[in-house]
Amino acid sequence: MLYVSQTLTEPHLFTSGIEGPACDKQGNVYAVNYARRHTIGKVTPEGVSRLFLELPAGATGNAIRFHRGDMFIADYTGHRILRVDMQTLQIDTFAEQPAMNQPNDIAVTKNGMWFASDPNWKQSSGMLWRIAQNGISTLLEAEMGTTNGIEVNYDERSLYVNETVQRRIWQYDLIGGSDICNKRLFHEFADYGLDGMRCDIEGNLYVTRYGKGTIAVLSPQGELLREVALNGKLCTNVTFGGADGRTCYVTMADAGTIESFRTETPGRCWALWNDNDERSVES
Repeated sequence: MLYVSQTLTEPHLFTSGIEGPACDKQGNVYAVNYARRHTIGKVTPEGVSRLFLELPAGATGNAIRFHRGDMFIADYTGHRILRVDMQTLQIDTFAEQPAMNQPNDIAVTKNGMWFASDPNWKQSSGMLWRIAQNGISTLLEAEMGTTNGIEVNYDERSLYVNETVQRRIWQYDLIGGSDICNKRLFHEFADYGLDGMRCDIEGNLYVTRYGKGTIAVLSPQGELLREVALNGKLCTNVTFGGADGRTCYVTMADAGTIESFRTETPGRCWALWNDNDERSVES
């Protein structure tokens, strides 16, 4: 049944800091803070959970993304992006930027250009950064609202950034896969917070409504198509996976669990696995 959420994992296997999440090519789901802080947990499509990785001392993960086989983790206490070799589980620092408040969520293009949201929770403000393939960070915009969820659209012509406290989603034109312009309001909500978000391959944007316990699905024109009810209320992020890319996984802070529901359309993050495989063959 489509758009009916079920709980995938047992309660409180993850802490209330559960975030991420991201799926590998085999359909396993990864999320941060498994059992305690400074960890990454791995969950099979059947819901079997285990500790996957201990992060370096002082590191606390928030967002997880995959790119060309490696796992990238936004380490918000270390002001850096960590990279994990999934074959050896060796961890190195991909990018480090002391000027960041904290890298909160990250998004990536097919060619490996990264974008990071950078909130200042105490001041309800935030910044937006670009991180090149060599790890060099460039500040794109300062004095925003509380920047949080971030995503590149499937055609890579748009970048979306939301502001949790202000409940707004901004859309930028993405030029050449790296430069942004033409900022405009994509959608504004009247209540509840916003957290992580992901696009499907038709350009629809799936947005976590923190406190409301729903995933809002917005059309490429910013129209609200539906809201998917979840079992918990404190949804922190969402990703796509499964054999066909049509399973949404949602991290839930109130129960320390992952929920899942089926959709009609595969997600962009799932499609990137195939895109990157094709690009590897070409190169």
